[in-house]
Amino acid sequence: MDREFLTDLFADFGPVTIRKMFSGYGISADGINFALSLRAGLFFRADEVTIPDFEAEGSKPFQYSTRAKIVVVNSYWELPARLFDDSAELAQWARAALAAAQRAKVKTRPKKKAAAKKATRKAVPKKRLAKKAAKRKVR
Repeated sequence: MDREFLTDLFADFGPVTIRKMFSGYGISADGINFALSLRAGLFFRADEVTIPDFEAEGSKPFQYSTRAKIVVVNSYWELPARLFDDSAELAQWARAALAAAQRAKVKTRPKKKAAAKKATRKAVPKKRLAKKAAKRKVR
C-alpha cells in the first residue's frame, strides 16, 4: 500500500499523518500511532475492548518471525478485508483503534531509564571521594 492509497482510505476518518516505519508506514492522528501498514497488511491498534471485534471477523494479531521464534504482537490486529470497500465502517474501526491507542497511552508507566537512574543514585562514601581527590593531586 502506498501513501496516496492510505490517504484516500482514511478520508472518511479525518486527517492522518503517515510516516515511513519498518517495511511500511505508521499511521497516526493527533500525534498517536493507531495503525501500521506493512507488507503483511493493514493492522489497527487493539486492546481488551476491541479485540473481540477483530476475533469475530476472523482477524489475527500481527506477528513476525525471528531466527528463534515467532513473535505475536497482540496490540495490533489485521484489519478485516471487507472494510477496504466500506470507508464509513473503516472510519468507525479507525476511531476505535485510536481510542485503544489513547487508552494504552494512559496506562503506560514512566520510562525505565528514569526510574533506573533514581535507583542507582547512591551516596558515595566520603572515603572514596577523598581517595579520588588524592589521586588527582598526585598526577
